[in-house]
Amino acid sequence: MGDIRSSSTQKFTIIFVDLFLMFIAYILAFNFRFQDIKQENWSAFLSLVPWILLITLFFIMMYELYTVDSKSKWDIIRNVFVASTLMMFLTMAASFLFREFALPRSVILIAYIIGNCLLVIWKFFIYAFISKKIHSVLFIGEYEEKEKISHQMEFQFGKKTDIKHLSENISLDKILWELDDIDYVVIGSKIGNKFKSQIIYEAIKNGKIVYVIPDFYDALLSQSIITTIDDTMVMGVKPFGLSISQTIIKRGYDIVISSIALISLSLFFLIVVIIMKIKEPKGSIFYKQARLGQNNKEFTIYKFRSMVEGAEKLTGPVLAGQNDPRITKFGHFLRKTRIDELPQFLNVLKGDMSIVGPRPEREFFIKQFEKEHNSYTYRSTVKPGITGYAQIMGKYTTTVEDKLRFDLFYIRNYSFILDIIIQFRTVIVMLDKNKSEGNKNKNQ
Repeated sequence: MGDIRSSSTQKFTIIFVDLFLMFIAYILAFNFRFQDIKQENWSAFLSLVPWILLITLFFIMMYELYTVDSKSKWDIIRNVFVASTLMMFLTMAASFLFREFALPRSVILIAYIIGNCLLVIWKFFIYAFISKKIHSVLFIGEYEEKEKISHQMEFQFGKKTDIKHLSENISLDKILWELDDIDYVVIGSKIGNKFKSQIIYEAIKNGKIVYVIPDFYDALLSQSIITTIDDTMVMGVKPFGLSISQTIIKRGYDIVISSIALISLSLFFLIVVIIMKIKEPKGSIFYKQARLGQNNKEFTIYKFRSMVEGAEKLTGPVLAGQNDPRITKFGHFLRKTRIDELPQFLNVLKGDMSIVGPRPEREFFIKQFEKEHNSYTYRSTVKPGITGYAQIMGKYTTTVEDKLRFDLFYIRNYSFILDIIIQFRTVIVMLDKNKSEGNKNKNQ
């Protein structure tokens, strides 16, 4: 989830300055709030400084505030705002937990405002410096795949990116000739394993960073166990799915969080219901639909209705499209903010779904996707989720194949910490309108 292009020195420098700026924000907040700082106020602050810096460091790493070159200015502002807001609430919680009531909430609030401004100015300074650099990328693979991800590569490496393309049938000598003038190598998913190994070996030898678009074979080897049979090294590949202990912990967490969410969101749900009834007095509130869950077991999913009544009576099952006429005006808002998904906490409490996991699909689409992608069936080895790795890394417009890669990566690399990270990252997704766009075309 991080960016391997950022050097350790660069990351350390940016993180150090971020921490320093948050410390300065509190100093300025004290001076703004008090003409003469009382000793008890200052002592309370000093006792909380380690926790403030630790909380700040946590959210810097969580939202990757140390990288700016692959983000737009709006991304930077949004990430800083979300991270700072969560920092503020946790700092208030820490002051309450450690009984440091002498640290005024007004100081924390002022420090939050000043910290936001300082961090954004600092990030924009880095952005202006880094964005001047022109990156050269060599893509090796099918032309269609190169065209598909060209925009993503320009976003990842910066708008000033020169993308060169070599087909999968090119000779290794031609690739070696091009390596001198490029910064990064991107290898397509259709390149054979032997040729892929040769390219990686030569690129690394020439000091180039290599990005590989994984196929199913690569996903299988992810998190494989290195062991030996006598004096021969082997890689142990385990089946997809979670262990018993992981399943128990995940289920316990789901029950606690879904119960808290349903209770705390009950008033908000009521407001949404009232608005929907004002907009469409005769329309239904919830949209119920059959989906397939773990081991392809059918269950009924709940959502706030965002489309007109009977949207698929004439067309049959159709994926939502960009500017889809079936979506109501209020439905657009519900989808952009992901509020339409919130009733699925009921599914989580019932045990049909989890907080985090691959998104559930209808049987019609699953059968279609399984014909196109043999490895699609492995998604059903875990419970589907309200949010998932594919949702924070991709968009609604992300292709089925790319979403499948993210889902298989999640299952293969599952950990409780990964679930927590995905949930925090989901906050960013909810504020990003580009993430909530529908399919650009039916082929996706």
